[in-house]
Amino acid sequence: MADPVTAKLRKTPLNAVHRALGAKMVDFGGWEMPVEYPSTGGLVAEHKAVRGGVGVFDVSHMGDIRIHARRTSGAALEAVQYITMNDAARLAIGQAQYSAMLYPEGTFVDDVIVHRLGEDDFLLVINAGTREKDINWVRESTKDFDCSVVDLSDSYTQLAIQGPRAVDVVQRLTNANLNKLGNYWFTHGSVCGLENKLIARTGYTGEDGFEIYVPSDPKTSEEVWTKVMYAGREFGIIPCGLGARNTLRLEARLSLYGHEISQSINVWEAGLDRFCKMEKGDFVGRAALESAKAAGLTRTLVGLEMVDRGIARDGYRCCKEGGDVVGVITSGSPSPTLGRNIALAFIPLEMAALGAIVYVDIRGQKSKARVVPTPFYKRARTPAAQTQS
Repeated sequence: MADPVTAKLRKTPLNAVHRALGAKMVDFGGWEMPVEYPSTGGLVAEHKAVRGGVGVFDVSHMGDIRIHARRTSGAALEAVQYITMNDAARLAIGQAQYSAMLYPEGTFVDDVIVHRLGEDDFLLVINAGTREKDINWVRESTKDFDCSVVDLSDSYTQLAIQGPRAVDVVQRLTNANLNKLGNYWFTHGSVCGLENKLIARTGYTGEDGFEIYVPSDPKTSEEVWTKVMYAGREFGIIPCGLGARNTLRLEARLSLYGHEISQSINVWEAGLDRFCKMEKGDFVGRAALESAKAAGLTRTLVGLEMVDRGIARDGYRCCKEGGDVVGVITSGSPSPTLGRNIALAFIPLEMAALGAIVYVDIRGQKSKARVVPTPFYKRARTPAAQTQS
């Protein structure tokens, strides 16, 4: 008999594949997702495969929102400009950017990837755990614009093929010339024999990689998965779960909703200033961010490396040597790449200088940590790669 809790969880079209591979499945934001595959060596092996070769993630639980103009030219661009903090007007057709949707208080509804499909046609990729909230917020926030908001979240199976050999794998599956595709650009081409599919040079691992979008029916999804694995076997491709995705993004200092960004954290505190284009004009949250900047920061997000033994886990308290609590760990883990225990934390601005010592309360013991530069890991960029705007 099926576990009643598991039965209530949403499942991606590749759920049966993960189970057949013996994946350890967990509840992630209401979705049953693989956290690791013990048969391939588990989290550390998956992490190292992406850093040194190639791995594939099922990210079909992510949400997708298309915003396009109805009759009024420029309406979709105006809507996207109003609901996101980056400057979508800078995007060429075929280009993507990291951005975020904000509440009027300047805090986060969610972070998003904005793709410019056409002159007045955009695709926003949103997080799985906030999918319904995000879609409702977008619809409400754009109701005064002459544009359509379409929820495409269940239309795609989305695979993230990540690592320095990802380009070799994906090139075997498509007729698109990937060498001409820069970082945070996308194209349409054949994928595993399916015509006119979206191929984006994006990801959430700190490595080069691609995300491919194919029809979400289980039969097609499983056929594509099989072809991806076959194309990558020469390069040692392995399936990867959410555990490795988390350690990879932590090393690269990529934010996770509910951790480094949330409804109670503003853009300046999160250290995402470079993606917030105050000069573009009005957008939701702009006035509050102006006020927050004028008032000055009281806390900031920093990288920590443990000096003493112990792992600074999510939610652990940061304190002074005397025990006064001053902050909190947002994400923490051993780093498979660096061989050290690392973390991100919110602490007071006056304690955030590089080299400063912070103490982490680990099960009642004060363990010493040092403030270090982030990202903890940064890959060498390929000549074709371009920086997120």
